Amino acid sequence: MLYQSVRDKIDSLRQEYAILSTGNAVFLKEIALAEIPEMVYNSNAIENSTLSLEDTEIILANGELNRSVSIREIFEAKNLAEITRELLEKPFQKLTADLILDLHKKLVTNIDNSIAGRWRSGKEWVRVGNHLGANPLFVPNLMEELVAEYNSDNQTYFLDKIAHFHAEFETIHPFLDGNGRMGRLLINLQLMHIGLPPIIVQSKSKRSDYYPLFSNYPVTMNYNGFSQLFALLLIESLHKRMTMLTAKKIIPLSVWAKNKGIKGNIAANKAKRQTIPAFRLKGKWMIDENFKD
Repeated sequence: MLYQSVRDKIDSLRQEYAILSTGNAVFLKEIALAEIPEMVYNSNAIENSTLSLEDTEIILANGELNRSVSIREIFEAKNLAEITRELLEKPFQKLTADLILDLHKKLVTNIDNSIAGRWRSGKEWVRVGNHLGANPLFVPNLMEELVAEYNSDNQTYFLDKIAHFHAEFETIHPFLDGNGRMGRLLINLQLMHIGLPPIIVQSKSKRSDYYPLFSNYPVTMNYNGFSQLFALLLIESLHKRMTMLTAKKIIPLSVWAKNKGIKGNIAANKAKRQTIPAFRLKGKWMIDENFKD
């Protein structure tokens, strides 16, 4: 569970964000649409896609790459981008098992149509490293129960609910392919359903901040690490939108630190901990030029 101090910070930012959002729905949607290439690139890169952010931007703009890539990677980028756009168009959809299956069908269409939009069944076991997904005979019931539990829980803090769902979803691994990308899509579906902006799980830090959480969860059932990671990413997402709505000029964090006489590594650590309202744009930390620490 998140510390009360973190919850208080998020709740304060939510209130400020709600005020700033009034009359700015179109602009906020444009921010999210502009993030799609980064969302797609990072989510696919976590699954070891060879596409760079630039490659992803070119593919989503229907351009031609100057190198050969697999058809699979092209559809992974295009399908994920299309679903993300659809979720932005309908941000208040309630999570259901049928919706998850529908999203999965769109995610893997033209990649592997034989498994699109259906749970694992029969003898369709999956293994990721040393983790074995749930027995396929029980996957449909496990997913129905997980969704029902999520929707009926009105007591748990929302980020803890989302963290628990994500940990369980990936532990079950309900599909033969696309589980990681689906899991991260569902985080954003859950956030947008309650009026919050999407987050981007960064590929660059996957081995230090993300992968270890999956190794620990099945043997500890402790999802606190996911709660903490999602909290930092949500605070960053809120900081980004609030800064874009209020700042006269946004500059690289390194430039801001130099202007303020702050060592670059100290500023970077503050950004990572979100003790200053910095946010990443194409992997680079940015901040309001006039922010006073």
